[in-house]
Amino acid sequence: MIANQLSKDQTVSGWINGFIGVVLFSGSLPATKLAVMEMEPVFVTAARAAIAGILALSVLLLFREKKPEKDQILSLIIVSIGCVVGFPLLSSLALQYITSAHSIVFLGLLPLTTAIFGVIRGGERPQPIFWLFSGIGSLLVIGYAVAQGISASPIGDILMLIGVVVCGLGYAEGAKLSKTLGGWQVISWALVLSLPFMIPLLYAYLPKPVADIHIEAWAGLAYISLFSMFIGFIFWYRGLAQGGIAMVGQLQLLQPFFGLALAAYFLNEQISIEMIGVTLGVILCVAATKRLQK
Repeated sequence: MIANQLSKDQTVSGWINGFIGVVLFSGSLPATKLAVMEMEPVFVTAARAAIAGILALSVLLLFREKKPEKDQILSLIIVSIGCVVGFPLLSSLALQYITSAHSIVFLGLLPLTTAIFGVIRGGERPQPIFWLFSGIGSLLVIGYAVAQGISASPIGDILMLIGVVVCGLGYAEGAKLSKTLGGWQVISWALVLSLPFMIPLLYAYLPKPVADIHIEAWAGLAYISLFSMFIGFIFWYRGLAQGGIAMVGQLQLLQPFFGLALAAYFLNEQISIEMIGVTLGVILCVAATKRLQK
């Protein structure tokens, strides 16, 4: 009885932490769009990683955290490639061709890619009903992308698709590692590993003159550096480790809903009926998954 109660409490904590992470991540693409409107995507990627990496290094030193074990380094490299470099760079490049509202819809694929890598790398075994509704939600997103391909940009769509795949890998790998290393420690060490590469890129692609960059672009960069690249991951990895990679990962289906609202409010981007329909469709899929697995 006590063990079951502890398990339920941990699951609830996982969903709460995961939800906080999703809310913080929801502003990522609109904020990135603000930054890449005036800065090179490579600079934006390097700057967000470098700023978050320096913050992470400071926190690790402050709390005198032990260095990762040798057998944990490969997992940290995978997290770094997927979450610190891969998705930020690919999404920044994609946002040169598509609006943030259009790109946000692709985030509906993240739960499926995260779950797949959770099976491959984390050994999880979701029930068949999970795969059914995850597949339906993913097909809605893919169908939307194909339908919009003529008026939007195939290049932007392909970049977002690849970005979602590598991000799912980074999420699943980080969640697995969080169980032994700790949630905030995982993203912190992954950021520190990237610093030797990101700092030189930051200086190489520094916009000139810096004074010409508007405050909105700097605000976007500040948000993705602090919240998207560091603080959000602290809650997200903890939530995935507590509640399960596949199940808590389904909360990502809420991210497009929040992201579309932010894109409309801060960027005045047009939100189509199709975008809303697809977003509601994937949210219903995760709701059905939760209800039918009880």
